[in-house]
Amino acid sequence: MKKLPLIHTPLPGPKARKLINQDQTYVSPSYTRYYPLVVEKAKGLWVHDVDGNIFLDFTAGIAVCATGHCHPRVIEAIKKQADLLLHMSGTDFYYRPQIVLAKKLAHMAPGKGAKKVYFGNSGAEAVEAAFKLARWHTKRELNLAFYGAFHGRTMGALSLTASKTIQKKHYNPLVPGITHIPYAYCYRCPYNLCYPECELGCVQWVEDTLFRTTIPPEEVATIFVEPIQGEGGYIVPPPEFHREMNKIAKKYGILYVVDEVQSGMGRTGKMFAMEHFGVDPDIIALAKGIASGMPLGALAARAEIMDWEAGSHASTFGGNPVSCMAALSTIELLEEGLMENAAVQGNLLMDGLVKLQQSHECMGDVRGKGLMMAVEFVKDRETKKPARTWRNDIIKLAFQKGLLLLGCGENSIRFCPSLTVNTAEIDKCLSIFDDVVREIAV
Repeated sequence: MKKLPLIHTPLPGPKARKLINQDQTYVSPSYTRYYPLVVEKAKGLWVHDVDGNIFLDFTAGIAVCATGHCHPRVIEAIKKQADLLLHMSGTDFYYRPQIVLAKKLAHMAPGKGAKKVYFGNSGAEAVEAAFKLARWHTKRELNLAFYGAFHGRTMGALSLTASKTIQKKHYNPLVPGITHIPYAYCYRCPYNLCYPECELGCVQWVEDTLFRTTIPPEEVATIFVEPIQGEGGYIVPPPEFHREMNKIAKKYGILYVVDEVQSGMGRTGKMFAMEHFGVDPDIIALAKGIASGMPLGALAARAEIMDWEAGSHASTFGGNPVSCMAALSTIELLEEGLMENAAVQGNLLMDGLVKLQQSHECMGDVRGKGLMMAVEFVKDRETKKPARTWRNDIIKLAFQKGLLLLGCGENSIRFCPSLTVNTAEIDKCLSIFDDVVREIAV
């Protein structure tokens, strides 16, 4: 551990450069890569590139590898199922893994009463399914979503997204009937108010202004929301934000649809981030950490809401038996201690980042829950002018020093390691991060 990370070639190394050149010839240029990492293998939180360099991974494949890279119990479950059945399509046939996982998720999902589960392959597919189910059930066409939200890149999910204009450029017209409203981003309140003196003016505005002047609430199908905004900057709203917004939804028969694709599956120290806010969603979308890297998306909804007819929505590969068994193994590991570890190690990470904040003026805000943590960089704390270049340069230099990080929002860095992370790895991350910030933000 003392000798890690291990960087023994210039980055990228010779093998990595060769593969990157091939990638540029044959792979879609639409992908976004922060730095030239070409991965060969990984275990736990440690990633090896094709040139033998070893990195400490605080990205977890964009918050996907909840149980760490290649957890032996997950690998065992995958291999065992692969010997039995690779595919049969759960939309046309029955098989045990999909049924068992659906039962498990239905019992886990927050809220009282019976639930039913739909399976897809990704977070975007789970969001698309939620979007369609809400329309089917309510027979309403209008929807509310939030500025800063990221729900995916397929056309329905993209229509709900309001993160970066490049994601929508040249794709209009998108799905109509969606109105975006400000999220409870207290560090940069769009209403120039201060919490808690504001008395949640961002929530009051919806009913007092939007529903009074512009949108008939009786025609709104959903309020589509992330418990903690992910790509938007790991923004944690005030404790009562979701409760008050959900009250408005219930008043007008609007479904509260929660995107837990990044925040769910134990990442915040609870199985679902919405548990921190005391709200039981009508519909919940899951993916990313659900199957430790295998492609799987899921939608859980109250049974009376999931009332669509046979043939109204389906997915050939959704609920793949191998992915389902990986998910069941993942959930076992989360319940056996990884979820608790996320809470414990998250507190240590938060304490460490707050301590560094005292030494670095550029660290304007430190926020998050569990192992969903972010630092927002500013030129100075008084004006809060975003330090986008510093943020980008810090990520790139951290890579050169063997620490893998990703950005979020306009000027923030996210910390989303696997839930297997230990104290020594937290300390190692903080030490490298401290060195990099000192070098860049001067």
